[in-house]
Amino acid sequence: MPGEIPIPDTLTGFPPDNIKINVSLRRRNDTSTTDFIFHGLFPDRGNIIFLIYFILLSYITALFGNTTLILLIWVDSRLHTPMYLLLSQLSVMDLVVTTTSIPKLITDFWVDRKIISQVGCGIQMLLYVTIAGSECILLTLMSYDRYVAVCNPLRYSVIMTPRVCLQMAVSSWTVGFLNSLVHTGYVMHLPICDSREIEHYFCELLAILQLSCDDTSVYEMILFVTGIVFFLIPFGLILASYSLIFLTVFRMKSKKGKKKALATCSSHLTVVSLYLGSGIFILMVPPAMYSAKPSQAVSLFYNILTPMSNPIIYSLRNKEVVGALRKVLGILFQIKDRRY
Repeated sequence: MPGEIPIPDTLTGFPPDNIKINVSLRRRNDTSTTDFIFHGLFPDRGNIIFLIYFILLSYITALFGNTTLILLIWVDSRLHTPMYLLLSQLSVMDLVVTTTSIPKLITDFWVDRKIISQVGCGIQMLLYVTIAGSECILLTLMSYDRYVAVCNPLRYSVIMTPRVCLQMAVSSWTVGFLNSLVHTGYVMHLPICDSREIEHYFCELLAILQLSCDDTSVYEMILFVTGIVFFLIPFGLILASYSLIFLTVFRMKSKKGKKKALATCSSHLTVVSLYLGSGIFILMVPPAMYSAKPSQAVSLFYNILTPMSNPIIYSLRNKEVVGALRKVLGILFQIKDRRY
């Protein structure tokens, strides 16, 4: 109106619409538009500090155990056999899968900055899916190694040559990586809706898939078929191998031979149960039935408890590994005594 004196903006402040600042925008004010934000581990629970300490302790145990097992197999010539060389590859995979997500989880909890770049998220997913597929193939090949050792012991050295063993290890890594490259490339190029907040503590494939605006029904079917190829078929082959192994063992007349065969097979069968049990749940669950809490719980089991249990199971149930450990410790103590 005429005669009114305009009031400066500095006196009135910001308009009411700008006073309400979205919380998610505040969380993103120091990130780019391509960054993802983790909800974290069990965000609805107030105090998980004891769980974080347990995860940290388990992670250190897994690192120490698997690294020790790899060194023992490398140092002791008695362990330069196909079974232990394949086992060393399993330990390497354990180290990769647990390091892919756990250090980031612990760091995010203490720093309280649950952010990851799109490139970092893609690398994390690529490594995780690679190991998940490679482990299934490797465990299947390890069961074949046990089948040959028990059912065809006279031909074992002819069938399981060092070259064949190397081909097994390389094929496990290669097939797992190529499979992961296809899935990671597809998922990371899907258009993301308004929210870039991941309901998980790492870039899990199904968690990222929930953020997409596109119709992913065809891809979900492909993902289900992939789960069958990498989990159910290997699981069936492993069951077939051990069925033949147990039939052969029960026909043995020597009690010592039975005990030795069952001891070496039971360790591998226990590890198979831990790996494939959790792995089938992670990758065989349809995306429509995806739930953050069960996925996080199973992922923790797969990322922490399984890698930690692997060296323990093979050390406690295997005299060769225990003997190699005693030999190395004896050498170390002798060197220490000479110094003093």
